[in-house]
Amino acid sequence: MRKMLAAFVSRVLSGVVQKPARRVLVASCNHSNDATFEIKKCDLYQLEEGPPVTTVLTREDGLRYYRMMQIVRRMELKADQLYKQKFIRGFCHLCDGQEACCVGLEAGINPSDHIITSYRAHGLSYSRGLSVRSILAELTGRRGGCAKGKGGSMHMYTKNFYGGNGIVGAQGPLGAGIALACKYFGNNEVCLTLYGDGAANQGQIAEAFNMASLWKLPCVFICENNLYGMGTSAERAAASTDYYKRGHFIPGLRVDGMDVLCVREATKFAADYCRSGKGPIVMELQTYRYHGHSMSDPGVSYRTREEIQNVRSKSDPIMLLKDRMLNTKLASVEELKEIDAEVRKEIDDAAQYATTDPEPPLEELGHHIYSSNPPFEVRGANQWIKFKSLS
Repeated sequence: MRKMLAAFVSRVLSGVVQKPARRVLVASCNHSNDATFEIKKCDLYQLEEGPPVTTVLTREDGLRYYRMMQIVRRMELKADQLYKQKFIRGFCHLCDGQEACCVGLEAGINPSDHIITSYRAHGLSYSRGLSVRSILAELTGRRGGCAKGKGGSMHMYTKNFYGGNGIVGAQGPLGAGIALACKYFGNNEVCLTLYGDGAANQGQIAEAFNMASLWKLPCVFICENNLYGMGTSAERAAASTDYYKRGHFIPGLRVDGMDVLCVREATKFAADYCRSGKGPIVMELQTYRYHGHSMSDPGVSYRTREEIQNVRSKSDPIMLLKDRMLNTKLASVEELKEIDAEVRKEIDDAAQYATTDPEPPLEELGHHIYSSNPPFEVRGANQWIKFKSLS
């Protein structure tokens, strides 16, 4: 595992050409409007060429990515706090450390494109357009949650975002089905179908690969490889850890998932490939989660604290973007501090809302089973308990 981690960190560091600095939201500040950066070359499989190795970052985009990644980071840390205070119950899988994935993926597609993912969904829920308030309120089971308090951590939805799926790997075939709908309607849209390195060994992922390739569906299969499936390292669980080659007859690319610019450019490339009618493509994002698999996992029984700190200090996605922006004067230290303060306030306000908003009443338990259907009765825990279902 140490060899694999060392290789991962060296890949990330070799793609960083700029070093630290910081920034400010001051109109009088002397700043650049854009800057060009070298990014890590992707490993390719059955592809003659891949994404570019240089990219332009505008000041506007840089500030937006920084704010979004900070919001996801602090939202997850707040969820950790609320879970320990017992405002959040049940399953809760946090994605802090993987912020470049959700932000970079969203930056590389259109709002009309589609995303479906696993149960580690909070970051993508936010990047797809849900507010922090609606996410935290869903985590605490309140009426103001994005699923009206009935979905919880693993079941969040918004326009063109299909969850949050609690069954490991189940989103693979569903994502292929969404891509089939895209092809059927001929709207030039694509579906990003995300799964983890643990789910990559599931048979249903292979079945989805086969159908998507057979029908040339516009589906980008994305393996978020954070090196551990629950508490088992990838090298102990998989005969091959080259997840981008797992499609066999489907082309693939391996991407530095800790660099938001690398993820953005790779996503653009993969989406364009699918839109051209060539069929599906597999993308592996090499990333890392700071928390354990879920809140019930301390995350240090199968890896050391030193390993986690090593990744934090050398390849943290927020730090990498911050350093680039400061070194090229896309932002100032004061400006970034101002953003940090605004983010902290937004998260605190959302947490206050999520802990004071009322829970949904019991009589609404059967609502929204169907999107459009006449009212009908739903049986409760026994035949004498009835709930009315309204669409």
